[in-house]
Amino acid sequence: MSRQARLLEDGGYYHIITRGNDRKRIFRSDPDFIYFLKLVKEALGKKSINIHHYCLMNNHLHFLISVIDSRLAPKFFQNIFQRYAYYFRKRYRHVGYLFQNRYKSYPIEKDGYLLECGRYIERNPLRAGIVKDAVDYRWSSYLHYACGKKDDIILSNPAYIELSQDDDERKRLYREYILQERPYEHLVDKGLRVG
Repeated sequence: MSRQARLLEDGGYYHIITRGNDRKRIFRSDPDFIYFLKLVKEALGKKSINIHHYCLMNNHLHFLISVIDSRLAPKFFQNIFQRYAYYFRKRYRHVGYLFQNRYKSYPIEKDGYLLECGRYIERNPLRAGIVKDAVDYRWSSYLHYACGKKDDIILSNPAYIELSQDDDERKRLYREYILQERPYEHLVDKGLRVG
């Protein structure tokens, strides 16, 4: 039985998640994160999606994207994951599948959830106890939004832009927003079976 094609729509927003096979590490060292992000940047040249938020964890990853061309968008991640798996197998003499199944894509149907989804994604290192302050985690889009750090793969979330017309005020509001823990976060993690 063939797999059902992904139903992505032009202009649609999606929360993309994938994890390591059997929840094993897909990133073992800084060069792994760097190489993966290099692949993402190269693939963005094909103009199939925009990336608004991301977080790369040791054994899983998240992206918040908007689709430019729904015909090309599924190939974007397929290409990156295949190329990265090849790199990982060669570097670590890994045998077998690196990623568990295909990535999951959850549509974001309400504009009000755009910033909340980005917040959920960027709080991953905090919930996992890897860092006490999100500013200390290098492998997410948080530094772009909270500190204004240049990140070549990010197109700013439109809901973030609406926080304030003043850039410094916008960053301050975003930092405060990220710090607010939500009681449902652990339930969402469990539902998505992340980590």
